[in-house]
Amino acid sequence: MSTHLQGSLFDQTDELRLGPLDGLRRTELGSGAWIDVLPGWLSGAAALFETLAADVPWRAERWKMYDNMVAVPRLLAHYSAEDPLPHPVLDEARDALSRHYAEELGEPFTTAGLCYYRDGRDSVAWHGDRGGRAAREDTMVAILSVGASRDLLLRPAGGGGTTVRRPLGHGDLIVMGGSCQRTWEHCIPKTTRAAGPRISIQFRPHGVR
Repeated sequence: MSTHLQGSLFDQTDELRLGPLDGLRRTELGSGAWIDVLPGWLSGAAALFETLAADVPWRAERWKMYDNMVAVPRLLAHYSAEDPLPHPVLDEARDALSRHYAEELGEPFTTAGLCYYRDGRDSVAWHGDRGGRAAREDTMVAILSVGASRDLLLRPAGGGGTTVRRPLGHGDLIVMGGSCQRTWEHCIPKTTRAAGPRISIQFRPHGVR
């Protein structure tokens, strides 16, 4: 698969380089949930997008919904703790996040899940990552985005309350922590606006899905 992505005005370098994490800014969401956001953490994000789009073994999946099998509106890939990641900079990112959150999280990030949003028709519905230990424990999910910007929305679980919107792309980082996966939901909505392709890389600790 080959999709060319033109670099943004904020990403005019092919050198892949992670910045420091001390620029993270935390927003308390309530109910013990929070998000940390760092725009442009990864320089050279356009080059990484090109590599991942071409080299990752993307899967088009179908899930059962009620009595029908429906196509998942994005492409997927998953890397367990034992699997080599598809680019060395992702190992560096996972290690840097594990060091930064070592005291607060108490364990390293181990797995990586990748989602490929090909255009504005691709999306992910409201959900929390509540599989495994995340159903009962506070944890963290760190998401690095490369490619075109798409909005990530968060709202209190079950709907209602204020929706929080964060545009993510071009090497941006968001970390959802505390009770966020249990007490809040997040989504990437479809959009009718012109939207280029985006890939998200989600780092999770062991046993969190």
